[in-house]
Amino acid sequence: MIYREAGVYKSTYRADHAIFTIPQDRWSMIGIFAIAFLLIPAVGSEYWLGAIMLPFLILALAALGLNILTGYCGQLSLGTGGFMATGAFSAYKLATSFPDMNIVLVIFGAGLIAAAVGILFGIPSLRIKGFYLAVATLASQFFLIWLFITFGWFTNYSASGVISAPPMTIIGDIFVTGPQATLVAKYLFTLSIVVVMALVAKNLVRSNIGREWMAVRDMDIAAEIIGIPMLSTKLKAFAVSSFFCGVAGALWAFLYTGSVEPLAFDVNRSFQVLFMIIIGGLGSIMGAFLGAAFIVLLPILLNNLPTMLGLNIKTDMISHMEYMIFGALIVFFLIVEPHGLARLWSLLKEKLRLWPFPH
Repeated sequence: MIYREAGVYKSTYRADHAIFTIPQDRWSMIGIFAIAFLLIPAVGSEYWLGAIMLPFLILALAALGLNILTGYCGQLSLGTGGFMATGAFSAYKLATSFPDMNIVLVIFGAGLIAAAVGILFGIPSLRIKGFYLAVATLASQFFLIWLFITFGWFTNYSASGVISAPPMTIIGDIFVTGPQATLVAKYLFTLSIVVVMALVAKNLVRSNIGREWMAVRDMDIAAEIIGIPMLSTKLKAFAVSSFFCGVAGALWAFLYTGSVEPLAFDVNRSFQVLFMIIIGGLGSIMGAFLGAAFIVLLPILLNNLPTMLGLNIKTDMISHMEYMIFGALIVFFLIVEPHGLARLWSLLKEKLRLWPFPH
């Protein structure tokens, strides 16, 4: 009775094709934005902002990029970590080569460079697909990490091979990188970029480009027969996906860690982001955020649970139990709902629409 389309009349095509067609959805999203932009910065501790919210938002953005490529276009990729590294080191070179450049231009410029690299490594997708494409993108992962480790130009010939984000402001004296930056400023800056890019992704997958991606995902031969060009469609998916991952990598290096080495974006990072979209739900914008929340928050909960329950367990045992329980929960969720947590959310909304009537 409280979640219905009844009484909602649409008189224009624009209203009919809105992202949130039910008023309750719009008000819920406004409430989420109010909590994210106002409540969390006001009451959140440094631990919550720096150790939980920042990695959650950045990894959700990376998962969103991979979901565009794998969930919507059906191109399996294991090179997410390499594209994140490309964004991180490109942002470092831009920031150090052009010190007066605004950090927004640095971040999105790094994303554009990552998009160009993604197009380059997306060319094999025109001839191979499935498992073989995954192997090809895995090769790009190893190649990019090797490139950043071997050639000192990318780190300005740093002896340690570690890059550090220079102090940069967004407006006036508001620092978002460097020792003068506050966690609240970093959080709000990251949140703003993630929200804007999520809205862009949502509208993009609802456009003609998104429908072409889904046609290629469902049956590429049929999509080619009806006139969808494989070359531009797949390369656009690689470009957009790499752009999102590059921006996520730049945010990771500049706003979360402050300094980073290439091995921070190794193949484990690629698998971590892949698990996020599998658990959250392939082909779903919300699934990227749900999967990121699951991957980021659950290990923290499992690690602190013995202390909360007053159990005296050794630290190394807690670490091993965390991996075992975490893996078991992943398998459980995939068995119960192989389409991810986003599918469970969709089923809950459908049941709420029919409640209290029988299904």
